[in-house]
Amino acid sequence: MSSPAFPPATPQNEAELLQRAQQLAGQTFAALAAQLNLPMPANLKRDKGWVGMLLELHLGASAGSKAEQDFAHLGIELKTIPIDALGKPLETTFVCVAPLTGNSGVTWETSHVRHKLARVLWIPVEGDRTLPLAERRVGSPLLWQPNAEEEQQLREDWEELMDMIVLGQVERITARHGAWLQIRPKAANSKALTEAIGAHGEPIMTLPRGFYLKKSFTGPLLARHFLLP
Repeated sequence: MSSPAFPPATPQNEAELLQRAQQLAGQTFAALAAQLNLPMPANLKRDKGWVGMLLELHLGASAGSKAEQDFAHLGIELKTIPIDALGKPLETTFVCVAPLTGNSGVTWETSHVRHKLARVLWIPVEGDRTLPLAERRVGSPLLWQPNAEEEQQLREDWEELMDMIVLGQVERITARHGAWLQIRPKAANSKALTEAIGAHGEPIMTLPRGFYLKKSFTGPLLARHFLLP
């Protein structure tokens, strides 16, 4: 049995982080897991976060499960994004948990969503389920920060969704609300309830919610950067 490999230390600067990310491009999940002596799951049904964890370990991310950015000292968040053979996203991208209470005085400028999306290192990964997990490869990285137009639309989506939460309409929010940003239930099961505000200002119990980026945002973002059709 081989001795455990130690993951790399936290990158000291942006250039070092990007260099590490570029070195991962083209490598298979099996090869990357072997380099760290990390056991591979048979599939991702019960290990949905495994790919993200694998890349975090290789890149030296420091946040773990904490609420801060993955590379807080660089102000950069890491997001893996499963894509199909044409480079199109296969699923929405989780941003952060949506706060359902205690939102008086919260603004876009001070919001967790804006903080998480200030600068993102996107790493596409092969996500086609017909491909065995071990054979799937990592794509080229993209370091992105929103331009003025993108920030304005994200802000409008966030304000629309937060207004609904504050006004006691959390149960009426659907995945169709928001152009690029949506809110969806995020819970391990239907019994994991949390407190929220009801229609008449009363406390209610509901499923936790999370902010997600829609594919209508991440798809064009990847297409522009990688010159996809």
